[in-house]
Amino acid sequence: MKFNKVLSYLSMMLLLCISSFNLIAQTAPLKLIVLDPGHGHATYMQGRMYEGLDAEVHVYAPAGPDVETYLRSIHSMNSRSSNPTQWKMVVYTGTDYLEKMLAEKKGNAVIISGNNSKKGEYMRRSIEAGMHVLADKPLAVTPKDFDMLKETFKLAEKKNLKLFDPMDLRYDISNILQKELAATPELFGKLKKGSIEDPSLIQENLHHFLKFSGSEPARRPAWFFDIEQQGHGITDVSTHLVDMSQWAGFPGVILNYQKDIKILSSREWPTNLTPSEFKRVTRVDYPDYLKKYLKDSILSVMANGEINYTIKGVHAKVTVNWKYREPSGSGDTHYALMRGTKADLEIRQGAEEKHRATLYIRAAPGIAEAGFTTVIEKVKAEFQQKYPGFDLIRKGNEWIVKPGTFKGTNSAEMAIRYISNNEMPAWEVPNMIAKYYTTTSAIKQ
Repeated sequence: MKFNKVLSYLSMMLLLCISSFNLIAQTAPLKLIVLDPGHGHATYMQGRMYEGLDAEVHVYAPAGPDVETYLRSIHSMNSRSSNPTQWKMVVYTGTDYLEKMLAEKKGNAVIISGNNSKKGEYMRRSIEAGMHVLADKPLAVTPKDFDMLKETFKLAEKKNLKLFDPMDLRYDISNILQKELAATPELFGKLKKGSIEDPSLIQENLHHFLKFSGSEPARRPAWFFDIEQQGHGITDVSTHLVDMSQWAGFPGVILNYQKDIKILSSREWPTNLTPSEFKRVTRVDYPDYLKKYLKDSILSVMANGEINYTIKGVHAKVTVNWKYREPSGSGDTHYALMRGTKADLEIRQGAEEKHRATLYIRAAPGIAEAGFTTVIEKVKAEFQQKYPGFDLIRKGNEWIVKPGTFKGTNSAEMAIRYISNNEMPAWEVPNMIAKYYTTTSAIKQ
């Protein structure tokens, strides 16, 4: 009897110790390692100081312009006059940077944002070493990468670690409101099935190789223009667009890529750059590995693409376009259309919108105007409770959505939350797998 009491006491103490350990683990600061930064998104967790994020950041990379560009960005944020950051950077550069990082384990979460041909190995080995991975999209750019990614997700689950990509478009108010209005049956109805000629989910992006940071053009690495290192256009930027279609069109739904996704067609086409345009973007002449893409000194970059596919039988289309230089006063633009049985929800970002993403509501064909106007007024009153200043302003046969006061989160805060709370939504990993199946399968069409 005494033995049972002692055993019961020891069991209780063990449970208390485990609970205390879990509490400490969840509240311990997140300590970042930045591995081989080569893309501007490597700084996405460092735009400002976050609660729960250690100010000391360890960087491991080969010496060269990629890591130098990253460190200049951090220095600029640390030294800015308004709300400067206070990052304490500890930098190691050497040819053995990866092994050094894995041996020292100076942090518990690895930021990976650079050459995509290396990303699969970086993610797998970081997970094997027991560290969370916050990797910039895309996590896979070829079918072989996709197979490796599935195995890495399995390993992460086994080790109780988080692996995910930040999807910034989820935190833009125009996309949030499009999603919320689509989930309002009296306004939107249900998502139409559509057709390949008339999809019900359309996502388009326009990007530019030459961008300016102040008066100077932002530098892109030369490997960015090699599809063997950066990936095809439809496996890179299209990641965001496929994510938007899943996130807004099927909120909270766990997708099975083998059953729910069907690729119907895809196509690609190049953007051409002259030697002077390439050098202005990269600061270098054509490297040898790009010469296979040259014709009469013109570089052909297979950056543009289109995918036609279905998600649970609903027709979707994503299109990504790249041009050389962004127009004055403009920048990258996003277009999105969701077709419902009662209304269309359309995001436009053209000159008429002063290049600001703007959401429009339009009654679907056959919907009576008087009844739809009544619904508009009802929805407006409901949304004003959540978003003070929200308004729906009629213009012709459409209503322009004015977001009102909005206090949201961002991808960095979400990353901290996922790891600190040791949980992600049940749909996040299977839907990442579905997303990368979509993009990597499209290049085989």
